[in-house]
Amino acid sequence: MQASLNHYCLSIPPVDRQAGQEAARYLDTLTKPKGSLGRLEAIAVQLATITGQVKPRVSPPGIIVFAADHGVAEEGVSAYPQEVTAQMVRNFLQGGAAINVFARQIGALLEVVDVGVAQPLEASGLVSRKVRYGTANFLKEPAMSQEEAVAAVEAGIERAEALIKRGIKSLIVGEMGIGNTTASSAMLAAFLCGEKIRGSAELDTEVIGQIQGVVGPGTGLEQERVNHKRSVIVRALALHRPDGNKPLDVLSKVGGLEIAGMAGAMLAAAKHRIPVIVDGFICTVAALLAVKLCPRVSDVLLAGHRSQEPGHQVALSLLDKEPLLDLGMRLGEGSGAAVAFPLVEAACRMIGEMATFQSAGVTDGEGA
Repeated sequence: MQASLNHYCLSIPPVDRQAGQEAARYLDTLTKPKGSLGRLEAIAVQLATITGQVKPRVSPPGIIVFAADHGVAEEGVSAYPQEVTAQMVRNFLQGGAAINVFARQIGALLEVVDVGVAQPLEASGLVSRKVRYGTANFLKEPAMSQEEAVAAVEAGIERAEALIKRGIKSLIVGEMGIGNTTASSAMLAAFLCGEKIRGSAELDTEVIGQIQGVVGPGTGLEQERVNHKRSVIVRALALHRPDGNKPLDVLSKVGGLEIAGMAGAMLAAAKHRIPVIVDGFICTVAALLAVKLCPRVSDVLLAGHRSQEPGHQVALSLLDKEPLLDLGMRLGEGSGAAVAFPLVEAACRMIGEMATFQSAGVTDGEGA
């Protein structure tokens, strides 16, 4: 199974740098001072590079929300009980969540995928790709087997491929899973200081400090419970010693099924040269996982927003991405990326619809 995933990653092509260069030159012919539209111009160039089209399109967007539960939730690391995961899945399907509102606003195709909710779910509109009924409690044992980790990644690939066949031109991935900021923080810490975690008999103060620094309140924990959450993650990493250079090792030991699904969807988008607007903390950790599996994925990613979760800026820095928005959001679901989508659409419309100096009969600024 892992061999098939490796083969898929190797099939992901590079982006088209020449198309990006052509787009940059074309931007300078539009009726505006050079560079006057700031980051919108850089976005347009990146989109051209991704798609191979000087006048790229990102509409219609597709949104996939992956849902799964986490065994570590039994350690009291979330402000909400585990049954909220299934309840929110039903809310998505009924159209009542924030991501539903924003999906309607931007005209997105929206799909909800169960990759590991801890209870049976049967509902109209739900896509079931359940790998297992939630992960194990990674404070006591690995979250999942490597075979299950690969299966969840491949579920994400399959669902993104299906939306791409339906004609989407950009992708947003979201998540729902009580306890998933704990799994994301553990994964990020493993990627950030994996060699230090594996290389010593006991975690030293510096490493523990780095781990604790990427752990935040998630859905709204008070400081005492944040400290408990940090302790759980430190103990889990000391137990499992995940190898930060081996993404499936990290994923299987301390990860989440919905994180795997999101990463798989990003792999599919990269293969088909579809731009991905990355959401908040959990999604950015999934993006790190995807980039660890295939570095070329990085080129198709745009960071939608900066979350309030403290580990998010660390994850963004590891990806070398600057977010489009900073609105103090921390919801997940893909909501921040959906809110950022109109800016990406604006970049496309700017390069696709503005007149050139020549076509408008406007004297340009050359030599002025």
